[in-house]
Amino acid sequence: MPTAAAPIISSVQKLVLYETRARYFLVGSNHAETKFRVLKIDRTEPKDLVVIDDRHVYTQQEVRELLGRLDLGNRTKLSQKGSSGLFRAVSAFGVVGFVRFLEGYYIVLITKRRKMADIGGHAIYKIEDTSMIYIPNDSVRITHPDEARYVYSYDLSHSLQYNLTVLRMPLEMLKSETSKTCQESFDIFEDEGLTTQGGSGVFGISSEPYMKYVWNGELLDIIKNSVHRDWLLYIIHGFCGQSKLLIYGRPVYVTLIARRSSRFAGTRFLKRGANCEGDVANEVETEQILCDASVMSFTAGSYSSYVQVRGSVPLFWSQDISTMMPKPPITLDQADPFAHIAALHFDQMLQRFGSPIIILNLVKEREKRKHERILSEELVAAVTYLNQFLPPEHSIVYIPWDMAKYTKSKLCNVLDRLNVIAESVVKKTGFFVNRPDSYCSVLRPDEKGISLWSEVAQTGILRTNCVDCLDRTNTAQFMVGKCALAYQLYSLGLIDKPNLQFDTDAVRLFEELYEDHGDTLSLQYGGSQLVHRVKTYRKIAPWTQHSKDIMQTLSRYYSNAFSDADRQDSINLFLGVFHPTEGKPHLWELPTDFYLHHKNTMSLLPPKRSYTHWWTPEVVKHLPLPYDEVICAANLKKLTVKKFHRWEEEIDIHNEFFRPYELSSFDDTFCLAMTSSARDFMPKTIGIDPSPFTVRKPDETGKSVLGNKSNREEAVLQRKTAASAPPPPSEEAVSSSSEDDSGTDREDEGSISQRSTPVKMTDTGDSAKVTESVAQPMKEVYGVSLSRSLSEEDHSIYARFVQLGQSQHRQDWSSPQMCARCSDGVIKLTPISAFSQDNIYEVQPPRVDRKSTEIFQAHIQASQGIMQPLGKEDTAIYREYIRNRYL
Repeated sequence: MPTAAAPIISSVQKLVLYETRARYFLVGSNHAETKFRVLKIDRTEPKDLVVIDDRHVYTQQEVRELLGRLDLGNRTKLSQKGSSGLFRAVSAFGVVGFVRFLEGYYIVLITKRRKMADIGGHAIYKIEDTSMIYIPNDSVRITHPDEARYVYSYDLSHSLQYNLTVLRMPLEMLKSETSKTCQESFDIFEDEGLTTQGGSGVFGISSEPYMKYVWNGELLDIIKNSVHRDWLLYIIHGFCGQSKLLIYGRPVYVTLIARRSSRFAGTRFLKRGANCEGDVANEVETEQILCDASVMSFTAGSYSSYVQVRGSVPLFWSQDISTMMPKPPITLDQADPFAHIAALHFDQMLQRFGSPIIILNLVKEREKRKHERILSEELVAAVTYLNQFLPPEHSIVYIPWDMAKYTKSKLCNVLDRLNVIAESVVKKTGFFVNRPDSYCSVLRPDEKGISLWSEVAQTGILRTNCVDCLDRTNTAQFMVGKCALAYQLYSLGLIDKPNLQFDTDAVRLFEELYEDHGDTLSLQYGGSQLVHRVKTYRKIAPWTQHSKDIMQTLSRYYSNAFSDADRQDSINLFLGVFHPTEGKPHLWELPTDFYLHHKNTMSLLPPKRSYTHWWTPEVVKHLPLPYDEVICAANLKKLTVKKFHRWEEEIDIHNEFFRPYELSSFDDTFCLAMTSSARDFMPKTIGIDPSPFTVRKPDETGKSVLGNKSNREEAVLQRKTAASAPPPPSEEAVSSSSEDDSGTDREDEGSISQRSTPVKMTDTGDSAKVTESVAQPMKEVYGVSLSRSLSEEDHSIYARFVQLGQSQHRQDWSSPQMCARCSDGVIKLTPISAFSQDNIYEVQPPRVDRKSTEIFQAHIQASQGIMQPLGKEDTAIYREYIRNRYL
C-alpha cells in the first residue's frame, strides 16, 4: 500500500557546545555532517535565558569558517602563540532542556546513549548519561546558599498506528497543508529552493508529540517557540526492548515499548488513585510492535501493533505509610457520587484510543477484612453510573476477576482463564496492521478459526489494574499480549492458525521481553523488581524462587519506607511540578506535595462539565475511532507538512539507517547483537525442528547449553539490574572530552545493544563458542578480520570514496532535466515472472488456460472415483498401447 508522505528526519542529531566568555555556541549536525545549525546562548544575563537561532542551514565549510572567525574574534592575546578564544566544552547527542532553580539557568545535554531498537529504520536510543552545564559566566553569577541542594526521528510519544495513519493522509490534503505551512511559517529558510511542480517532490510530515508521555516538555517549553523544531528532542520514560524472531531464516522483530505518563507521576505509596484532572498514578501505555525486518521501509514493509494500558484505580484514594505497615489501610479521601474524576479519565481514553474501553480489574473481591474490596465497590459504582449516559454500543466493559483467589485454588489454572479473557478482548479491540490479509489466509478461509475484521486499525483499549499495577497486572498483560502476538503473526501470514503454545521459542522470547518490561516498571514505581512472575502463576517456578521473592518484597518495603520521598522530590523538580522561588518554602521543607498535583487547591478551575453528558461531544461523534486519529481541522494543526526533493537527507531513511558515509564493522551491527530466538532459545542439537513455534522441553532450549547454573543466574541478574546500572567502559560512547575538529563527536552505540544494558558480560570463551555455532568467523568468509584497526591509508581511501558519494548527491536535483533523467533512468526493470504481483508478502496466482483447468478438474474427480468418459482419441491411444504391449 503506497504512502503519500515520509517522516521527517531531524537534521540535529550530533551536538558540540563551544564556549566563549560571553556566549555558548551549540553546533548541531546530522549524522552525515552535511547540514549544520547554530544556536547562540547568552552568558551575560544572570537570571534570564536568551537563546538565538539564526535558522540558517550551514554546510561543513561554512560552519568551519564561522567557528574560525569566532575563535579569532574572542582571542585576548594576539601575540601569544597557541592561544584560543573559542573552547570546546562538551559533545552531546541532544538537548534535554533548560532548568532554573534559585540562580541562573542550566542546560542539560545527553552525553552518552545506547541503541535499543529499530523501527522502520528509525533508531530508538536509551539515555546513558547527561551533563548539566551552568550558563551564566562566573563574573555575573549571583550565588545563593541553597542552590547546591537542588542540583541533582521516530515519535515515541505516539503509537505506531498513529504514526503510520498520518503518513497515509490523502495527497490533496497534504498539498493544502503545505500551502498553509508556507503562509503561516515564521522560518524564512523553511521552504527555500523547493519546487511545487513536477512529480519529484515528496511530502515530509512531523507531528506534535503527545505531551502526556513526554518527560522533558517543561524543560523545553522556554525555547519551544524561539528555535527551530530540530533542536527539540522529546524523551519518554519507561521501557524499550527488541528481540529477533527467526522463522526459518526470515527475521521478524518483536518490539516492546512502555510509555510512562508524566502527569501525576511518582512513587508507589506517595501517588495513588487520580488527581483532579483525571490523571492516574502509575499510568503506563504498553505497545508491542511486530515487523518483518527483511524490509525496513514504512511504505513497503509489514508492520503490526497492539496497545494496552495499566493505571491506578481512577478514584480519590490513598494509603498512609506513617504506620510502617507492609500493607497500609486504603482510605477514600473524597466522596465522588457522580464519578467526576473517573469521567475525566475515561474521556481522555476515548479520545486517544476510541471504544470500547475494557477494564480488567484484578483486585481482591472477597476478604476477611475489607481492604482491596473498597476499590472494587467504588469502581463498579462509577462505571455503572457513567454507562447510563453513553450510547450502548460504546459503553465501558467491566471485567472483575479476583486473580489472587484463583491463584490459591488447586483446581483452577490462572493462565487458562486469562487466555479466555484475552481472546475476547483482542477480538473486540482488534489490532493495527498496515497490510491487507495475506494471500495464504485468503486461500484457506475454512482454516482461520476466526474471520478477521476488515478494519486494519485498533479501536478501543484494554485497561488492566490491580492495587499496585505491578505483579498481577504484568502477568495479565503478558497473556493478552501473547494472544495478540498470535493474531499479529497470523495476519502477516507467518503462522497458519492464530494460536501460540507455551514452551515454544517464540513465547519464551516474548515472556523474557515482558519480564524485563515488568522489572523495569516495577523498579521505577515500586523500588524493586517483580515479586510474582509468569512462572509463578504457571506454578513451574523453581524452589529457589521463593527466597528471591522474599528478598524482592523486603527491598520494595525498604524503598517505600526510606527512599521514596527523595525520589518523589526529584520527580517533582524534573517535571516542573515544583518551581523553586526565592522567599518561599523549599522543596524539602514542604509537608506534602498534594497541592502541587491537584490544581484545584491553588486556583479555581473552569466550571465542571455536565454530570450526565460527561464526555467531549467531538470525541463521541467519531467513535469507535479515536478522535486523535480523525482527519479534522483540530488534528491537522498539530502536523507540520513540508515538501522535499526525493533525494533530500531529511526523508532519506536508507542513508539514515545504513550510514554509508561511516566505516563500520559487521560484528558491531545492532541486528546481530540483539536477542535472537535462533541463537538464544533454539536447541543447538542437529536435527531438531528449527521452527520457533515447536513446543520443547525446558532442557532442550538453547539457554540450557550456554553455561552452568551459576552463569545463567548471573546473566539473568545482569539483565534485570540493567535499568539503573552504568554500562561497561568498553561499551560507552566516546568521551565528551575528546577533541575533533570536524565539529561533532562520533559515538559507539554499543556492540551488545540489547534491550537492557548489561552490567557484566559473560565469559569470553563461552560467547565465542556460541558465536561459532551460529555463524562462521568473518575471516573465513571474507578473508579479512574487520575487528582489527585499519591503517591510515585504508581510512583515507574510504574517506575519498565517501566524498565521491556525497558530491554526487550535491547536484541540483531541482532542475527538471535532472529529475527526468533520474526518473527515466536505469532503475526501471521489466518483470519476467508469470505472476502479476510477486514479492515476499503476497503472490497473485498466474492465469491458467481452460484446457489446463479441465485436465486438473478431471484429475481431482478421478481421485474421488468419478471417471470421465473416454473420447475417440483416448480410445485410439489405449488400443495402440495394448497392441504394442501384448500383441
